[in-house]
Amino acid sequence: MRQKLVIWLMKGLALLPLPVVQRLGVVLGWLYYRIPNREQATARINIGLCFPELSTQQKEQLLRLNLQESAKSLLEMPGIWHGDADRMVAQLQLGDGAQLPQLALKQNRGVIIAAPHLGAWEVGVHYLATLAPATVLYRPPKEQAMESTIVSGRSKGGARLVPTTAAGVKALYEALHRNELVAILPDQQPRHVGRSAGVFAPFFGFPALTMVLVNRLAKKTGAVVIYTYVERLPDAQGYRMHFLAAPDRLDDPDPLVAAAALNRGVEACVRRCPEQYQWSYRRFSVRPNGARSPYKG
Repeated sequence: MRQKLVIWLMKGLALLPLPVVQRLGVVLGWLYYRIPNREQATARINIGLCFPELSTQQKEQLLRLNLQESAKSLLEMPGIWHGDADRMVAQLQLGDGAQLPQLALKQNRGVIIAAPHLGAWEVGVHYLATLAPATVLYRPPKEQAMESTIVSGRSKGGARLVPTTAAGVKALYEALHRNELVAILPDQQPRHVGRSAGVFAPFFGFPALTMVLVNRLAKKTGAVVIYTYVERLPDAQGYRMHFLAAPDRLDDPDPLVAAAALNRGVEACVRRCPEQYQWSYRRFSVRPNGARSPYKG
């Protein structure tokens, strides 16, 4: 029953115009900031670790803005998943590096899109599917009943969704060999530590368990790697999608070197609009040598 109520609520939110949804997000974000909760605590810890140069006041200001942006992302998601994909793409402006995906596709090597948890990245999935056949890697949710909603929502614009399994990774290789697009969340923490799954590399100067999948795909296929993020514009003016070239050495044979490059690319995106990053994600929960998680205690 609970899952049905969630689905009904999502469908109801999908009917609301964007200005209303974002105003609701501001209110919900204010509550997130005023009332102690896990998301607030995690975001405060992550901001403290990643921006030690900021004053206490600056960190709190970033936290407050971030919780509002996170709430907007949460409330916008039903419209992105259940609404019309063409309408969402129509609200999308192209920003920096808009020509990079087309130029990369002309090289006939396949294109890896690295899209961090930044801004309205769900909207970007629909746009990518308009450029070329797109295969998107996703991690199945803990609640299996939500999986069909996620898959149908993200594939609404024509993208193909594949899970983080051996079959899903194989599908990524096959798509790249066909000179197609594949999209991966490069800042998602791997489930395992190991040179074939994830290694520790600096992220904002703090060690983070980092995937090696992007490195392996780029090294074995010669695919071009491009970063992207979708900036949420103020006053419900829509979204702006930016593309950035990948840092050097992302396809380095040494997975430690490549993972550090992968994180530098994510950092470059995040520093452009840090208030829209998903700081409530427990990015540093796994520590080197079994050290204590910063989120405990």
